[in-house]
This record gives sequence, C-alpha cells and structure tokens, in this order.
Amino acid sequence: MNPTTSLSELIELHHALEAELAEAMAHPASSDAEIAAIKRKKLKLKDEIETMKHKTDAAA
Repeated sequence: MNPTTSLSELIELHHALEAELAEAMAHPASSDAEIAAIKRKKLKLKDEIETMKHKTDAAA
C-alpha cells in the first residue's frame, strides 16, 4: 500500500473486496483459486488496517 493511503481508503478497499468476494461466491463459474486470491487480498488489507489503527492509537 502507498504510505499516504488513509485509514478510510483502506476500509473502502476492504469493503470493495467484500463485495467482490460475495459476487465471486455467488457465481458458479468462479474458481476456487479466484476466491482464495480475493480472500488473501482481503486478509492482507485487514492486517494493514489493524496496523494503521495501532499506529494511530499509539500516536494519540
């Protein structure tokens, strides 16, 4: 992620991945690999969000 990406932008991206995952799971044509890739992206983003929240809390 870009160091200037804000927490709200990361949260928006996470929500977009949630929607993408839901759509992929709703379509039988989606492969297991595709779904797994979306889940990995979503988890990575969640970790980045948590890291940013902890940095923000520590700075406050």
